[in-house]
This record gives sequence, structure tokens and C-alpha cells, in this order.
Amino acid sequence: MADAAAYERGRRPKQAKLAQRPALRTLVEAKPALCWSPEQIAGWLRRQFPGDASTQISHEAIYLSLYDPRRRQAIDRSLTQRLRSGRPMPRPKIARRPTGRNIIRGMVSITARPAEVEDRKVPGHGEGDLVMATRPSAVATLVERTSRYPAIVALPDGIKAEQVTPHLTRSLLGIPPQLRRTLTWDRGREMAEHQAITAETGMPIYLCKPRSPWQRGTNENTNRLLRQYLPKGADLRTFNQADLDTIAHELNHRPRRTHGYRTPAEVYADLLNSGDALTA
Repeated sequence: MADAAAYERGRRPKQAKLAQRPALRTLVEAKPALCWSPEQIAGWLRRQFPGDASTQISHEAIYLSLYDPRRRQAIDRSLTQRLRSGRPMPRPKIARRPTGRNIIRGMVSITARPAEVEDRKVPGHGEGDLVMATRPSAVATLVERTSRYPAIVALPDGIKAEQVTPHLTRSLLGIPPQLRRTLTWDRGREMAEHQAITAETGMPIYLCKPRSPWQRGTNENTNRLLRQYLPKGADLRTFNQADLDTIAHELNHRPRRTHGYRTPAEVYADLLNSGDALTA
């Protein structure tokens, strides 16, 4: 008897649980009409009927009943149209092969950045990033770490590397040479031509680790201040360089607590006139 029972339990394919239990099938079939997922259905059943094994089913079993051709009679298979994917058949997950599109060649990690950058005592180390709004509109922001002095760069042509590079290079060349030491940037594809920028400006560019905005926290704080002027819903292509210079001027003449309520413009001017900036 035991052998026969074991044999019966081991037979394949087994009849689906939903085919064996019409009441459970009715409960399960009612929920996709409300756009519930199999996982939500299984969780709701556990909560609604705790301890009742006859009304429990795993989300995997529901998926099998929907998609396994051997279980066609277990559930109304048209309910697959109510799932989030809306597919009549599951799509297997295929590992994507690297295309090289997101690789920034020759990049130098922030871990290689000089230690002197950290304490802000040596002026001339900058941070930068793109501030996005209605795509594909954006501006580039640059901020000197010691003074917190920002500049905003118009990007009228777009946000691809070849479109960003000339405008960013021109802005960096406008910085006095003694305050043009390093630049730390987010690891975005707009930096794909970073080597050309360094060759033109003499500024080594160090890229942050992915999803690590705190590694250029000065720039992040500056970008938050800019949202007062450049909201996310705006088309930043309507701001020309003169408009952005006016915004930067207002920020640079706003007192900062970190400077004892001096302005970034005052601190930046002191850096330009200091012997440390000229000789460091």
C-alpha cells in the first residue's frame, strides 16, 4: 500500500492544485480581473485564510497553471492578458551581452584622486555633473570645492559626449589656471570624451563610483539650490548662457553659513589673491 501511494505521488504530470480544488480556482480567477499579480493573490490567500491548507497556493503554482501547456484545464488562460506583462506566453530571461556602449574608456576612478582634495585646504579642485530637466534638456554645473563657487554651462546642442565636450571645455578654460587642478564628475556617458577635455584644459578628471552622488557632495548641494531656478519640468534649452550666468551670479553672492555668512564670490576672490592658490 505504501509503495502504491508513493508511486501515485510520484507520477508526472501531476494534476494541478487548481484543477483539484474548484473553490480555490474561483478565488484565484477573480483576482486578475482586478490586475492582481500571482504573488499578490498568494499573499492575500495566506492572510485571508490563515492555517487553511485547502485555500493556499504559491504564486509559482499559479504561474504554472497559467503558462504550462500540461495544465490547460487548471485555470482560465485568458487571464494572462490581465497580468502586468500581458503576454500569452512567458518570455525567458536572456543575459545581455555587454555592448560597450556604457563603457567610458580610459576612465580614472575617484579612488586615484589626490588626497589633498578631501580637506578643501588646497583650492582649485572642482566637481561637476549634468542637471536634467525635460529631456533631453540639461545644463552642466561646475563648483569649486573650497569656495563652493558654482558656474552653470548651457548645453544647447544636447547631452551626448560630443555635444557636451566643447561647451564644458570652454567653461573650464575660463577658470584661472591656478584654480584649475582636478575635476570630479559623475560616471555618465557625457564624459566619454574626458581625455580630450583633460588634454585641452590640463585638468585630470576623476569619475565617481556608480550610484554614489555623495562622492561629489558639494556639487549635489549646489544642484539642489539650482532647482529653485531650474525646475525639473522646465525646458532648459530656453535658458541661454547669459541667463545661466545671472543665476550663478545670484548664487555666488548669497551668504553661506559654512563661510561664516560670507559669499562664495568673496571666498573665491580671496583664493585668487592668496599665495596658496598661486603656489600650491
